[in-house]
Amino acid sequence: MLELFGMFVLALAPIIWLVIALCGLHMEAYLASIGALVVAAVCAALGWGMTPVNMATAALEGFAMALWPIVIVIIAAVFTYNLTVHTGAMETIKRMLCSVSADRRVLTLLIGWCFGGFLEGMAGFGTAVAIPASMLMALGISPVTSILACLVANGVPTMFGSIGIPTTTLASITGIDVVELSTVQAIQVFPFVIACPILMVALVGHGPKALRGMLPISLVSGVSFAACLLAAGHFIGGELPDVVASVVSLVLTFAYALRMHKSGVEVPEEYRLVASADDEAPQESLADKLRAWAPFALIFAVLLLTSKLVPFVNGPLSAVKSTVNIYAGDPTATLTFSWVNTPGVLIFICGIVGGVIQHCPPREMLGVLGATCKQMSKTIVTMLGVLACAKIMGYSGMIASISAFFVGTLGGLYPLVAPLLGALGTFVTGSGTSSEVLFGNVQLHAAQSIGANETWLVASNSLGVSAGKMLSPQNIAIGCAACGLTGKDGEILGKIAPYAFAFAVVMALIVYAGSLVL
Repeated sequence: MLELFGMFVLALAPIIWLVIALCGLHMEAYLASIGALVVAAVCAALGWGMTPVNMATAALEGFAMALWPIVIVIIAAVFTYNLTVHTGAMETIKRMLCSVSADRRVLTLLIGWCFGGFLEGMAGFGTAVAIPASMLMALGISPVTSILACLVANGVPTMFGSIGIPTTTLASITGIDVVELSTVQAIQVFPFVIACPILMVALVGHGPKALRGMLPISLVSGVSFAACLLAAGHFIGGELPDVVASVVSLVLTFAYALRMHKSGVEVPEEYRLVASADDEAPQESLADKLRAWAPFALIFAVLLLTSKLVPFVNGPLSAVKSTVNIYAGDPTATLTFSWVNTPGVLIFICGIVGGVIQHCPPREMLGVLGATCKQMSKTIVTMLGVLACAKIMGYSGMIASISAFFVGTLGGLYPLVAPLLGALGTFVTGSGTSSEVLFGNVQLHAAQSIGANETWLVASNSLGVSAGKMLSPQNIAIGCAACGLTGKDGEILGKIAPYAFAFAVVMALIVYAGSLVL
């Protein structure tokens, strides 16, 4: 047992380093990830006898997986968002969302939940906290409350964020069918999606009394989002659940808010905005409004048309691919690159076409692209380091040692800690994708060892990501920066922690209960 514990600690060394580097030393994520890669390499050589050639090729496979398709999606998604900001279309979108109600609780649902979910599904990487939080603050909601509401909202869509990169990456590294995985993820997160809009209203209204008269619209927002996550995950896969769910939830919530407004429902004074809209704001035509949404509408349509729902389109595009063996230690370990039917390529095309529709000159588009690459450079290095670290840990046997310790210690009780690992990974790295890469195979090995349903336990890692995302120092820092509260990170962390911990406890119980019946 002592030997098992020793190998467990050594195998966990890269993760321990990340915790110390990010939380103790306050090191930037890209530097911490490079350090984790070095630690993993040293431990793999000393503890598991991994050869330099195998180590180098394992890291190279991690680099390749990070660059295609993960980095290409990150750059494409953020480029599209930045282009929309550059053309001024984002301001039009903001005004459209703010024009429907003078009730800050309703606007919190529209902006923080629906629009925030859309931003997470399209771009991720903090945009779903920074943009909605700053918008809510501009409407008169306190900065702290704005950040807290958006942190609660941002957790549950993370597994399908950035056009499903966390989920598709998890499916890729574990070998589980992405549609099956997406379906189970949506089932597990279902009750938390319904709960989030209710919690947000209570947060903005400073207590349960704020739910008076707001429970129906909160349920419309939450149930529609949850149902669409499940439907899109089951019928399409991991790329579009957030986008589909947020769009449907936005439309239905918007319609319900208009119904409330037209029916003469009086807004209590304490929740009423001083001004529901900027009187001096320009009045856009319908064409202007359609133009503003064009890039996102194109992405939605193109990804839907190229998905498995349309096999005569999906088939030929998916056939344009290459399969290679990079890792020298196993000739059967192959990596497949899809060159056309991959979200990153399709989003780039849609973003450029959307820019043309918004009358953005090619030179300015190139400028936005260059600025985006520079903006995301540290994130790219982080992904390269984390993926390479994960590959070394997987191929060397370090992941198997971590799994063996948990299973040997907890046995059939392991599912209770499964989502907590996902939460830990996201708390440390700030990224749902990174957490999936770090712990996805741990969950798989554990499930195989205890005879649990593999998909259920692997999906639980994504469920835990939701709680970890709320607590992530990086996510909190983004919210504080957007709302002018730099240095207040500790205060925000203390206020959001009870929500995250409550989520984590319920998640652990759900995963354990599910493991008993599946």
